[in-house]
Amino acid sequence: MSTKIGKAAASAAGLLALCLAAAPATASAATGSAAAKLPSYETWQADVRKVMDPSVPYLDERVRQGGSKLAVVLDIDNTSLETEYHPGAPNKPVLEFAKAAAGHGVPILIATARKESGKASALSALKKAGYPAITAICLKKNESHAVDVKIRCRKQFVSEGYTLIANVGNRPGDLEYKNYERGFKLPDYDEQLS
Repeated sequence: MSTKIGKAAASAAGLLALCLAAAPATASAATGSAAAKLPSYETWQADVRKVMDPSVPYLDERVRQGGSKLAVVLDIDNTSLETEYHPGAPNKPVLEFAKAAAGHGVPILIATARKESGKASALSALKKAGYPAITAICLKKNESHAVDVKIRCRKQFVSEGYTLIANVGNRPGDLEYKNYERGFKLPDYDEQLS
C-alpha cells in the first residue's frame, strides 16, 4: 500500500511541477501577445508621418491668413515624446511641426493628463528632446478622465485669447470638444498607446 501512496504522491508532485513550469510560459505568452499588438517602431513612425505630413503646409498657409494670438496645442505622451518606444526621445514629425510653429512665432501650448506635480519634469523632458520654448502647459488637476483635462486646458487657452489653429494628440479624447481649427490625430492602435 505504501508503494501505491508513494507512486501517487510522486505522480501528483510531477503534475504540480509540470503545472508550475507551464505557468510562466503562459504568462509570458499573454504578455507577448499584448505587446505583439503594437506595431514596430518603424510602422508607428510611418503612420505618424502620414498624419503629420500635411501639418507644416497647413501651418504655413494658416499663418499667412493671419489672425490674433494664433497657437498650437500638443499632447506629450506618444505625441510630442516617444513615451512607449523610446522614452524621452522626441517624436520627430511632431517636433518638426513644433519647430515650424516656433519659426512663425506661433506659441506652443501643452495640454497633458500628467499631474501638476510633474510640471517641471515634463517641461524639462520637452526641452531636452529639442522642443522650442513652451508658452504654457496645462496639466491634470482633479479630473478623473484625461479627456476632461484636455477639454479644460483648451477652454483655458481660448479664454486667455488664443486662437487654437492646430491640436495634435494620439487619443480620441485629445480631440474631443472641437474649439480648435484643425486636429491631427496620431495613431494609438485601439488606445494601446497612452
